[in-house]
Amino acid sequence: MAEPKRAGFVALIGEPNAGKSTLLNQMVGAKVSIVTHKVQTTRARIRGICMAGQTQIVFVDTPGLFRPRRRLDRAMVAAAWGGAADADIIVLLIEAHRGLTEGVKAILDALKDRAPQGQRIALAINKIDRVKAEALLGLAEEMNAAFTFERTFMISAERGHGVEDLRDWLAAELPEHAWFYPEDQIADVPMRAIAAEITREKLTLRLHEELPYQLTVETEQWQDRPDGSTRIDQVIYVARDGHKGIVLGRKGETIKGISTAARAEIAEFLGRPVHLFLQVKVRPNWEDEAERYKEMGLDFKDGA
Repeated sequence: MAEPKRAGFVALIGEPNAGKSTLLNQMVGAKVSIVTHKVQTTRARIRGICMAGQTQIVFVDTPGLFRPRRRLDRAMVAAAWGGAADADIIVLLIEAHRGLTEGVKAILDALKDRAPQGQRIALAINKIDRVKAEALLGLAEEMNAAFTFERTFMISAERGHGVEDLRDWLAAELPEHAWFYPEDQIADVPMRAIAAEITREKLTLRLHEELPYQLTVETEQWQDRPDGSTRIDQVIYVARDGHKGIVLGRKGETIKGISTAARAEIAEFLGRPVHLFLQVKVRPNWEDEAERYKEMGLDFKDGA
């Protein structure tokens, strides 16, 4: 008798930079969520689809949970908790070398209040290569004393250690259900949005300080050409004239480098030649415009 199909949603939650996007990409086997060394890189809920035997695991990569200051921050945190509430299983990621931080304590308190009755929650201690084994065991004990987790996993999302154990456990625990997506689909995000996110990643990696948090990227036009190539026109919205100058760089060198890096990665993702055209526009109040939030996949009302 054939093994029954299983399917369900797994929300990855944690503090900013805990490794949620890296774990998602590792599970899916492709880069569907952008990764940088800066916190709060992920803004919206991104669904990555992983096949494990007869189980389809739909991972929801959520923005990091932090204390919000701006409207955009509040909308991001609301998206994270919304993704967690809808999931069959929540996986809380923490960093091994940082341990039970104030931020993690705040998440545990919120889980006690917000998680639906009977919500299944597992712990994944990430970046295990940064600490000694005895420190890991001590942290696992400390975390399980603070909150009752169903299972605890030791992983390195970047190197792939322990990821298979976590995936196999999730695959076995999800309910019997028809698959939600075609077997070969790896993400539930429009290609236009993935392309915009790739460009935003390159901007975040190239620009310093606060500027990456004060810009957004949108794909305005997408044209698949008869010769098999794709033309993509994107707009980078910044809040101030000074920001535009920084993004463009001296003689346009910065934007040129960003465009080259983004084009190469988008072309690799699509498997076809890409012509990428970037424009920088000053839009002082873009963080207060509902349309910008819609493009990011966030709910404008959640930021109020």
